[in-house]
Amino acid sequence: MSCSKSISLAFLFICAFFHAANATNPLYHFCFNKQNYTANSPFGANLNTLFNHLSVKVPPSGFGIASTGQYQNKVNGLALCRGDVSSKDCKTCVNDASKQLRNLCPYNKGAIVWYDNCLLKYSDAYFFGEIDNQNKFALLNVQDVDNPETFNPKVKELLSSLSYKASATAKLYATGELELGKESEKLYGLAQCTRDLSSDNCKKCLDVAISEIPNCCSGKRGGRVVGGSCNVRYELYPIVGTA
Repeated sequence: MSCSKSISLAFLFICAFFHAANATNPLYHFCFNKQNYTANSPFGANLNTLFNHLSVKVPPSGFGIASTGQYQNKVNGLALCRGDVSSKDCKTCVNDASKQLRNLCPYNKGAIVWYDNCLLKYSDAYFFGEIDNQNKFALLNVQDVDNPETFNPKVKELLSSLSYKASATAKLYATGELELGKESEKLYGLAQCTRDLSSDNCKKCLDVAISEIPNCCSGKRGGRVVGGSCNVRYELYPIVGTA
């Protein structure tokens, strides 16, 4: 089955089968700043320092922000690991993301990359605490469910409950499951925000992501909306491990 790609209002739809993306390959990336820096420049040196800071700061708790440099050479960045990911795997993912961004967005002053296990973002602009509505994409399982009329409301029910739960926790992260009543079949879900957001902004971000699920994934067996500040996901198989 073929997949089509389309970009509308910075929203990218990508077709995917089950575990098509693994932990070592990026899900997607954006080089979102049109401005560039030069090789061996102060900005580049500060970016390297930022990546090193995040590599140390993020793994113990799964999240961290940092800023390095001053004035036009200042770099701001954050990294977030999925809530169930171990410190070791978190560090590996952040380090991989740092290397990939250097290759994917060479000399760009703003970029973001996502993996299954983490996201990494940096910019010359100060963005902490603000909802990122620009850098966003969706992944979907191209296989259809048998009865979308009853399945779609279940997806909304589960993700809406996880939006509330995640925004009320310190980690801004929640997972859950919902019985579908069909041969003990279960629907699994996940919701997570970057921890620079307030609880209110986290819920706003998640609720917008949930509202976009029908646009990409209506009647599909799995899907996710992934952004620079939050993400939601549902599947008919367990999403996370036991951490």
